[in-house]
Amino acid sequence: MTKELTITNTIVFNAPAVKVWNALTNPEETKKYMFGCETVSDWKPGSTLLWKGSYQGKEMIFVKGHILQIKPNSLLVYTVIDPNSALPDIPENYLTVTYNLLEENGKTTLTVTQGDYSKVGDGEKRYKESYNSGEGWNPILVLIKNLVE
Repeated sequence: MTKELTITNTIVFNAPAVKVWNALTNPEETKKYMFGCETVSDWKPGSTLLWKGSYQGKEMIFVKGHILQIKPNSLLVYTVIDPNSALPDIPENYLTVTYNLLEENGKTTLTVTQGDYSKVGDGEKRYKESYNSGEGWNPILVLIKNLVE
């Protein structure tokens, strides 16, 4: 049995869940923290989710996937793959990203989980690249925190 390889990061925002949710799903907001990429989706289960941006003056899709579950202001689960990688674009190579939001007393805790890398092509390599010396999602979460507070 292979050990599960997931990355989990948690952060607390001094902001209501609706404001955090807006930062996670509004294309104008995602551009501010996700390397200039905006989200493109109708935010319904089964729908496509694209992360689009430009590179050297050319519009590109940097990440693509599908919405698996969505409960506004509390849960978003989607799949991801880099369409520019050498990996075959098959379901077995997609990772799952989960955003769990919990609001209490005007503060929102966001937990982001990404994986399971042990089940995808080049999983260990992708895990090490994504984990980035123990950081995972932390640098992005700090940027989101600066945006919503």
